[in-house]
Order: sequence, then structure tokens, then C-alpha cells
Amino acid sequence: MRGSDRVSFGLVGLDEILDGGLVRDRLHLLEGKPGTGKTTLAMQFILAGRDRSERVLYVSMSETRAELEAVASSHCWSLEGIELCELVPPDIEADGNRQTVFRPSEVELSETMRLLFGQIERVNPARIAIDSLSEMRLLAQNPLRYRRQIFALKHFLAQRNATVLAVNDATLNDHDLQLHSIVHGVVTLEELSLDYGAERRRLRVSKMRGVKFRGGYHDFAIRTGGLEIFPRLVASEQTRTPPREVIPSGSEQLDALLGGGLRRGSSALLIGPAGSGKSSIALSIAYSAAKRGEFAALYAFDESAESAQERASGLGMNIGPLITSGKIDLHEINPTEMSPGEFTALVCRDVTERNARVVVIDSLNGYLQAMPQERFLSLGDP
Repeated sequence: MRGSDRVSFGLVGLDEILDGGLVRDRLHLLEGKPGTGKTTLAMQFILAGRDRSERVLYVSMSETRAELEAVASSHCWSLEGIELCELVPPDIEADGNRQTVFRPSEVELSETMRLLFGQIERVNPARIAIDSLSEMRLLAQNPLRYRRQIFALKHFLAQRNATVLAVNDATLNDHDLQLHSIVHGVVTLEELSLDYGAERRRLRVSKMRGVKFRGGYHDFAIRTGGLEIFPRLVASEQTRTPPREVIPSGSEQLDALLGGGLRRGSSALLIGPAGSGKSSIALSIAYSAAKRGEFAALYAFDESAESAQERASGLGMNIGPLITSGKIDLHEINPTEMSPGEFTALVCRDVTERNARVVVIDSLNGYLQAMPQERFLSLGDP
């Protein structure tokens, strides 16, 4: 599809996964368990539209205006320019003229849908977020009536030329696949509790009719300012012919063994027992590159940044000034607080944005063993 047929989420990582964004003028579903970041992501979708001078509407059926403002405040967002509708079904129980022919749920659902349609007609938005459909499902009380209401909502929205993101709470015993068949696309958020370390969040695009997207799971983190999404790498997309340039390692003897040095664009694995000098050789390669004026990135899994600097100094390599000048970036990686996708994104940013010419991961065993749930990490490394 053309770029004009897509609506940007405002998140570089998610737009990359969706090959440009959501399909314009369609109904999409955002689902996940409580606490996975659905409301935050829905608000970012609306904020992206506001920043593009679009009319936007956020419909809240499960949270109060004060709660939404608190979410925005926690991310340092301003809700100015956003139509915020707190849609609360009428309290039938409190009505003295209680209905005797219709069930209260039937009246509540009809009145709620009428209020929703009225708000959409009044604002005439280009983007709509509905949070959440779970409240509508509870009012419907049975799957058939709920499905009919979603169809009615879909047909009404099709006439409004609005791109809609509907939020749905997914629980272990309530996975509505019928809803998946109605909407145009489905994005699922998950939160995993690991045996040790911080929780891990990931998303998956399980459906997007007629358009290309990057499947599989993609890690993400909730930070101040919203979600940061790390698309998984596809090795075949990164394949290209490496240059034939050879770079020196910093040791004439090692360069002689290697036929002049390391080939640019290649990967080299240093193997040996503890204390055999693997880290020192890798550090000397990065140090030599930095002395030539190139940018080198080091990722330390097995020792602290201070320890690495002390060891380098003991070998006659004063990397402190090179770190200060930005020629060397020494990352101390805490794998219990970082997902594999976030680490991969960190490396890719250093290579693509900062033009890192030498990358050192110390060590590969530390990388793999620190993330034991990821049995196939090596498959994703180009």
C-alpha cells in the first residue's frame, strides 16, 4: 500500500513493524492484559495525530478523566488539543422510572452506543481511540449481541473516514477470537514474569489485512515519555556485500597471523579459557580503532566499566580520554534489566546512527547465558 494509506503511530519502532503504520480509515484492535501498556500506547496514537494537526478523540469507558490526566502527567504529556470523552453508561438502578419491558443492560448498551455515535459525529475526528471494548462486552452480556454491536460500530465508523484503535482487555479465560475476525488488524501486548530479573514486555502483530508487516515478537519497554519498541532483526534484510578493506588489530604479530588484520564487515570470535587474554585482545582492537579516529562500541556483560578501564590502563591503553572524547563508548550491560531486543536495538543505534566501526561484545557467553529463555538468539544476529 502507498504511504498515504498508512497512519503513523508516532513510534519509529512500531511504524517499522507495521511498514508505515495502521491502515487509514480502518478499525484496529489493541489487546493485552492489565498493566501491559495499552492505555499508554493508545494515548500515544492520539497524541501523534494531534501533533499532525488532526482532529482526535479519546473515548474512555473504563477510566476517569482524572486517571487519564494522571497517566499523561506521568509521561510529561499535555492533553491540550485532544477531545477527551469520559463515556459512562447511565445509572439505571438510580432511575426512579425503572424499565419493566426491557432489561437494564439492553437500555444501558443502546444509550451508551448512542452517546458514542453522538460524540464521534460532533468531533468528526480523523483518529479515535476507544478504551475499552471490555465495558461494551459486559453491557452486551452475550456474544451474539456484542458481535452485532461491534459490526454496527464498524459500519458507522466506515462512513466517518476515521482510523480507529479499540482497546480490549484480554484475560486468560476470555480471548475473543470473534472480535479478531471483525477488525482490520490486531496488535497484542504481553508481559512476561521471568524467574529472575525485571519483567519483560513484548508485542506481536497477529493480523493486518492485505498489508505487509513484520511478524513475530518484538520487545518493548515503558519509559517516561511512553513506549519504546525494539523491532526484531531479520538477518536476510541486513545482507549486503561487505567492503574488502582490512583493518589492523593493533598488534603487528596478530595482523601477520590474520593476513593483515580483520576484514571490515566480518565477525571474529575469540575463544580460550579464562585468563588467556580474550578480553585484552578485543579491547586492544577497539583501542587501535579509536586511536585512528574511528568510533568503537564496547558492551561489557562480565565486568564493570571501571574494571575494564583499570585493566586497559594496566596494559598501557589509557581509554579514559577516548571515552570522554566520544571515540569509545563503553556500555556496562545489566542483562537482568534489559531484554534481548533492547540490547540489539542499542547495538544497531551505535552502528547506524553513530557509525561504529568496531563493535566488541564481551562476552558472547555472558550474552547468551544471561538470557537463558532466549534459546534462538543466534538466529537473529546478522
